[in-house]
Amino acid sequence: MLQFKIIPVTPFQQNCTLFWCDETMQAAVVDPGGDIDKIIAAIDSEKLTLVKVLLTHAHIDHAGATKALSEHYAVPIEGPHVEDQFWIDLIPAQKDRFGFAGAQTFSPTRWLEQGNTVAFGNIEFEVYFCPGHTPGHVIFFHRESKLAQVGDVLFKGSIGRTDFPRGDHPTLIKSIRENLFPLGNDVRFIPGHGPMSTFGEERQSNPFVGDAVC
Repeated sequence: MLQFKIIPVTPFQQNCTLFWCDETMQAAVVDPGGDIDKIIAAIDSEKLTLVKVLLTHAHIDHAGATKALSEHYAVPIEGPHVEDQFWIDLIPAQKDRFGFAGAQTFSPTRWLEQGNTVAFGNIEFEVYFCPGHTPGHVIFFHRESKLAQVGDVLFKGSIGRTDFPRGDHPTLIKSIRENLFPLGNDVRFIPGHGPMSTFGEERQSNPFVGDAVC
C-alpha cells in the first residue's frame, strides 16, 4: 500500500513528498527543493530505503537539492520532461538570487513523457505530461489509492503561475482539464505548495479552472 509524508522545504514552503511502499519499505522522493537534512531525517525516521528521486518540474524550489539527494543515496533521477532542461541550466544563476546556496545542476537519469510509469517497491505511478507552468511539467498519479502529486499545475483554489519564462496560461488550463480532471472527482492531490484538495472540489469551486468558468 502507498504511504506518504509531506515535507515542506525551502523558504517557499514547497511540498516535497516522501512516498513509500509499506510492503517493501522502498521509497521515492518527489521534488526535493532544498533542506536536504529534513528529507534525510524523514527517510530515516520511517526506516525506508530510497530508490529514486522524482521531479514534476525543474524550478529551483522543487529541484534545488536533487543532485545532493541523488548522490547521497546513489539513486537515479526520473523526470521531468526534457522541455525543462533550460530550467535546470538556469539553477546556477538563480541560486544566489533566491537564497538556494546549495542548489546544483543535474542530469536526469530518465526524462519522462505522457504514458510513462515510474515504480518503487510494489507501487507504480502513472505519468501525465502537464505543461503550462513550465514547458516540461509532469504529474504523478497512483490509480489504486486515487492520489496524485501535481507539483505547481493546480492548487487548492488556484492554479500555477504562467508569467515565468516559457509559461503559457492556455496550455496550463488545457493540461488541467484534459489530463487531471478526467482522472476523477474523488482523486486527492498534493500540490506543490499549500493544502491538499480533490479534483472534484476544484471543479466545483476553483475560480480559475472550475466548471463554472469553462
